[in-house]
Amino acid sequence: MSRSPAPSFLVLAAMSLLAMALSVSVGSVSVPVGDLLSVISGSGSKLHQTLIFDLRLPRTLAAFATGGLLAVAGALMQVLLRNPLADPYVLGLSGGAAVGALLAMLAGLGTALISGSAFAGALLATLLVFGLAHGTGSWTSSRLLLTGVVVAAGWGAVITLMLAIAPAQRLPGMLYWLMGDVSYARTPWPGLVLLLLVCLLLFPLGRSLNVLARGTMQAAALGVAVRPLEWLIYLVASLLTATAVTTAGSIGFVGLVVPHMLRLVLGNDQRIILPACALAGGTLLVLADALARVVIAPEQLPVGVITALLGVPTFLYLLYRSRG
Repeated sequence: MSRSPAPSFLVLAAMSLLAMALSVSVGSVSVPVGDLLSVISGSGSKLHQTLIFDLRLPRTLAAFATGGLLAVAGALMQVLLRNPLADPYVLGLSGGAAVGALLAMLAGLGTALISGSAFAGALLATLLVFGLAHGTGSWTSSRLLLTGVVVAAGWGAVITLMLAIAPAQRLPGMLYWLMGDVSYARTPWPGLVLLLLVCLLLFPLGRSLNVLARGTMQAAALGVAVRPLEWLIYLVASLLTATAVTTAGSIGFVGLVVPHMLRLVLGNDQRIILPACALAGGTLLVLADALARVVIAPEQLPVGVITALLGVPTFLYLLYRSRG
């Protein structure tokens, strides 16, 4: 009999709440635990209420949504491509979003239009990769992967050109966006709602995803509608990635490392892995963002720098463990 996943979900949910409490407590003005509880109950000081509800809590929720979106998208991409090294950015979605956002920054547009341009760029990259990989016939996972790598390289060249010709006063904001930064997230609610809806949508498909992860021929033999399911995975993963990149820029390693770590602990049942990725990915990025705010205070680091510093050694360790 398989072990119930309920204890694991309870632990992950508790870690998420603790990470959020830590995130809203630390910063240039610390909020003690007692004052935090008072603010939550509605009896705290006006300063702490404004600091938490208007500034830190929206940023914390945006970080949680972004991390959850990236982790779930990474798990889906690894199922779609049947490649444990796949991540949400492997098909060039972040490159398309970056080009859209940087174009808006060069034009001097506001934050809302920058986010909209980033989302449009990510969707354009999705359509471009899918169209090129499909061609006149069907696409395979290897063809999709190779097309995505080539398109990502093209986006990288365009980004380099844009940075080279950008005015000096716009470069800091452009570079911060490319490194990932939650501080400019407008609202966390679209990402949180999308994350919840996707987890609810994919849970009934967990068995089919488990079979697909073992290969298309085996999935087809067991009655899975392979092609529609692959299209659904690709579109959902693209939408998750586009929303995450629109919210916080390009943040690496969350979608690569989190699914790996959870599979070591929870196994490879997608009905468990996908919601666990939503919780663990969100928790990881909330903690990384809190660290980014305090490590060189009063200055702030881009959260993408923290995830890279944590993700590289973690992933190398995972590779070392699985070398046999």
